[in-house]
Amino acid sequence: MSSYRYPDSHVFYRKLSHEYPKIVRGEGCWLIDERGKRYIDAVGGAYVANLGHSNPEIANALAEQARQFGYISGTQFTHGPVEDLASELAETLPVDLSKLYFLCSGSEAVEAALKLARQYWVDRGRPSKHRIIALGPGYHGSTLLALSASAREAHKAPFRPWLVDVHRIPAPYPYRCECGGRSATCPVCSAGVLEAAIEQLGAENVAAFIAEPVGGSSTVASTPRPDYFKRVREICDRHDVLFVADEVLVGMGRTGTWWAIEPYGVTPDILTLGKGISGGYAALSAIAAPERIVNVVAKAAGSFIHAQTFSHHPVGCAAGVATVRYLKQHKLVERSAKLGRVLHEKLAAIAKLPYVGEVRGRGLLAGIEFVADTGTRAPFPRAKKFAERFSDAAIDAGVTVWANVGHADGTNGDAALIAPPFIITEQEIDEIVSRLAQALEATIKQQ
Repeated sequence: MSSYRYPDSHVFYRKLSHEYPKIVRGEGCWLIDERGKRYIDAVGGAYVANLGHSNPEIANALAEQARQFGYISGTQFTHGPVEDLASELAETLPVDLSKLYFLCSGSEAVEAALKLARQYWVDRGRPSKHRIIALGPGYHGSTLLALSASAREAHKAPFRPWLVDVHRIPAPYPYRCECGGRSATCPVCSAGVLEAAIEQLGAENVAAFIAEPVGGSSTVASTPRPDYFKRVREICDRHDVLFVADEVLVGMGRTGTWWAIEPYGVTPDILTLGKGISGGYAALSAIAAPERIVNVVAKAAGSFIHAQTFSHHPVGCAAGVATVRYLKQHKLVERSAKLGRVLHEKLAAIAKLPYVGEVRGRGLLAGIEFVADTGTRAPFPRAKKFAERFSDAAIDAGVTVWANVGHADGTNGDAALIAPPFIITEQEIDEIVSRLAQALEATIKQQ
């Protein structure tokens, strides 16, 4: 066995102070490393592997398409997989979001969505509309415009001179709001702060408001009041501002409905999607927009000014077609809702453990927020790196989670996200909960 760490390997790893187990195969919800150790993948890698690992139908679809042709330019040709995938997804999306533009990553999708919003206003003859409003906490990606829209100050600091000025308003975050999400008149939880921000900036200057319908790696599976996004829709309509729903992490059945925005009864102007749309078998993301927006661009400019070499990729789209059809055929979105209820019932045991402030979420997405004091909800000092130590202890216990930090005040705050494949069984959920308890016990002992 070689050493899989920097600088021993030629790989430029994402974490340069981490030693990596080498995975050699996957079996459903499980990953196996070269030593034979088994890990239950409780977060789908990064909220991606919704079908689990080594699904033969998706693998065959990839191989079949690659044998026909692997790449053609989206500027010159169309092809079966991209046409089929757009049709399959359009059947699931909120009304009117019928035009899909395919990319590779969530950051790319957010970048494209915000650029589309800007081009739409320019092509409509309203070039003053350029400001973006986003939430804090909030996360939308790592490319420069997506990073600008995000609220991760530690990630932004080195690149500050290159970033766009995005106006930030407080996110609806019941656990950390004085009203606990219960007050219909709370400016934050009722979206009143959005209207105030638009009026402050001038509606004639605001292009778009972007938000996740359920908190992903920002507010850690937090859900707003049921009427929050209805108010958002009303405010955006009244002030002629586009509402961009970022569903890269929380969409595609993850929260128990095809799209996390559905239970709120509203439709965004643009929706970003990614991660699970190919089950993780190919790099794939997209933006979905209505004809009324695309038609403006078509008539004025003739095309969306967003050229990317690997957009509309045949093999990626083939993986997407196979994934969407598999989800439909096996009713896995419905399964996400059903097993999600089981997951949250079982995680109630974790909520009773020391230093757990709250366990929350929807469907097969759950967040565990750790606090130094459950009474005051005071976070741990960032120097303790509680979330990172918990994630490492979870790997030792044979379960993967996703560590989240900084959500409490921009610097401090420790949490973990759980997002298992939709094929998870009740017995495997029990295994996840048991191993999470082991990991937390080990983390506490390190205090």
